[in-house]
Amino acid sequence: MANLIYLDNNATTKVDEKVLEVMLPYFSQYYGNPSSIYEFGGKNAKAIAQAREIVKDFFGAKNPKEIIFTASGSESANTAIRGVLSADKSKNHLITTKVEHPCVLNLHKQLEKEGYRVTYAGVNSAGELNIEEIIDAVTDKTALVSCMYANNETGALFPVEIIAEKVKSKNKDTKIFVDAVQAAGKIDINVQNTQIDMMGISGHKFHAPKGIGALYVNSSTLITPLIIGGHQERGKRAGTENVPFIIGLAKAAELAKNSLDYETNEVKRLRDKLERGILSKIYNAKLNSSAQNRVPNTTNIGFEYVEGELILLNMNDFGICASSGSACTSGSLDPSHVLKAMGVPFTALHGSIRFSLSRYTTEDEIDFTIEKMPVIIDKLAKISPFQKELNELKQRKGII
Repeated sequence: MANLIYLDNNATTKVDEKVLEVMLPYFSQYYGNPSSIYEFGGKNAKAIAQAREIVKDFFGAKNPKEIIFTASGSESANTAIRGVLSADKSKNHLITTKVEHPCVLNLHKQLEKEGYRVTYAGVNSAGELNIEEIIDAVTDKTALVSCMYANNETGALFPVEIIAEKVKSKNKDTKIFVDAVQAAGKIDINVQNTQIDMMGISGHKFHAPKGIGALYVNSSTLITPLIIGGHQERGKRAGTENVPFIIGLAKAAELAKNSLDYETNEVKRLRDKLERGILSKIYNAKLNSSAQNRVPNTTNIGFEYVEGELILLNMNDFGICASSGSACTSGSLDPSHVLKAMGVPFTALHGSIRFSLSRYTTEDEIDFTIEKMPVIIDKLAKISPFQKELNELKQRKGII
């Protein structure tokens, strides 16, 4: 698509050409099984070991043995959460938040059906987490606290290091899992000198391919494997290693770590320009998350009294790709559970769009989007069944 403007990088990202380049030889040239004792396979085992060192540094972990390669962020989360619960069945209470990604939220709902008691902590209207609600809920029966690092819909960052410290001060045996899928590659991650026990990432969110993720499990945390079988990943994740994708994940992690300054400055500048442009030009646009701490690439904007699916379809006509929520729920017509938890009013709930940039996003693409969004919203506002409400909104803003 020649005029593609891709602003849905929280859903997935383009594979970096440098990532693809290092992967290719492992499909057809170095295709041996890493578990083989002969040199042809042993070379792949060494390549995996080198990749594990790089990913260890990406997490800021101390030991490469603390890194488990998985197939996705969802597998990382399930491995961590179910792994801890299977290893110690003496506790039946879990804590998470109302705004987690479905891979964590729906797992906790399933665990409730299996007999666990779950506390769901809320957020304020800016999308910021109520930390004290989490801490107050910790008891001697709390096995695990699961909390995302950055929200996939709003970009709001949660103070996971502080949460871990406060939880441990109340119950040192409670384990902490952090879903860092939307933080990885956008901010610096460093698990050293924190009390975080486990952290999961997914490669396709920072320019590695789909189908590869990683889970950090500190050396003092015991988990049972989710996938039972062979000895791979030190018995923590059975199955022949996906060598090309592991190599790709490591290269993407290396590139992302070297690009953090660009993310913090240039990507954020473009995000802020897009945000200001839309809010200043469209009278029924409102920022859904005003959190002080956000990842630099994400903004979520509600367009009052206009339907989100129609906005996306009209954006598509101009080659602009964005999302109305999590990629795992965007096929649903239900409003975002994140925005509902924030108390976003009904007037904007169904018309909210998430824009997420990457280091490949250009100034021209942002300018084009700022130019076309008013055209799209004006067109849809004219056919909206809420004409009275739109006119009242115009009057309040001094437009008519």
